[in-house]
Amino acid sequence: MPLPAFRFPRWLGALLLIAAGLLVLAASWWSWPRAVPAPLVPPASATARPAGPPPPDGRMRGVSWVGTDSVSTLDLEPLTKAGVTWIAQMPFGWMAGATEPSVQLRTGVPSRRYWGESDAGILFTARRARQRGIRTLLKPHLWLRGPGGSWVGDINMTSEADWQAWFSSYSAFILHYARLAEAGQLDALCIGTELERTVGHEAEWRALIRQIRQVYRGPLTYAANWSGEFEQVKFWDALDFIGVQAYFPLSTEPSPKKAQLLAGWREPLRRIAAVQKQYNKPVVFTEAGYKTTVDAAAKPWEWPQKLDVLTPTDEATQAACYAALFETFWPKPWFKGIFIWKWYPGLQPDGPSRRHADFTPQHKPAERVMSEWFLKGT
Repeated sequence: MPLPAFRFPRWLGALLLIAAGLLVLAASWWSWPRAVPAPLVPPASATARPAGPPPPDGRMRGVSWVGTDSVSTLDLEPLTKAGVTWIAQMPFGWMAGATEPSVQLRTGVPSRRYWGESDAGILFTARRARQRGIRTLLKPHLWLRGPGGSWVGDINMTSEADWQAWFSSYSAFILHYARLAEAGQLDALCIGTELERTVGHEAEWRALIRQIRQVYRGPLTYAANWSGEFEQVKFWDALDFIGVQAYFPLSTEPSPKKAQLLAGWREPLRRIAAVQKQYNKPVVFTEAGYKTTVDAAAKPWEWPQKLDVLTPTDEATQAACYAALFETFWPKPWFKGIFIWKWYPGLQPDGPSRRHADFTPQHKPAERVMSEWFLKGT
């Protein structure tokens, strides 16, 4: 006996068509931000500065934004609630090693994960932030890939010819981002980060600053390392503010109290104030932050280790470090802001365990300390 013929219900066909349409819309929405081209001249509607005025004290209340594969207004909402008025966006250039005189510029999308560091991602993120009254500091970094040093402060050429080649290559790298910042009307530009062994070449840096000012009209800074580089820079007068990567060691004690941390800031404060007085320029901490560990104040520049996820976190120490930092510097009239390291868009309270020991203040008492100070004077 043959099987009866199957009759396809009309209602099921209609349902399948609706489902297919929804899948197409979802795929289009998911891929749209990554498909944005990288125009050097964005639409006129995107070039306006933030509609809201800056806080009366003019301070940069910032966080170091981690570029991801997309950005939405929901990602930015927690910043507004925390009093954040600036983000630092950090695209990367690459070097094969510390003595390699060539900087590789990658402006496209190396992978979906790093869309936020591409030209398109930077401009898109800045536009979204601007809609919420948040300004952007563009802060390109270098990354060393090969042997000869893992930190950019180790960059050191072995001949004068290589130094000239390096500055030529680096100039092409940073001028690209200067043009991008001007095209997107980004609000400030950092021309270099922790390039400690290069700053002795004062003439080359001054020439580069002149070139940058020809293509970008916004304020400029340089992000000098805490360990002494900020005192070695001789071209602060050519920039608009002094940038310091403020990872100063404050105490070797585990879980130190705030009083110990305040005492630990006395000598760094004296050194920073001396440079500020010499050049009569405002100071901004282009980076500052602390891990959520008992030794957060001992070596603040050290990244969390993989095994840190197995040890108890210390949110109270991180919060105390934040409190001592703000209490020391926020009252100083020459101190014009800070960029907290760092902020992960969309991070949830029950997010990856490795974030628990990380620098981020998100969903920790340190975020409340940051927010309280950021909201003062707004």
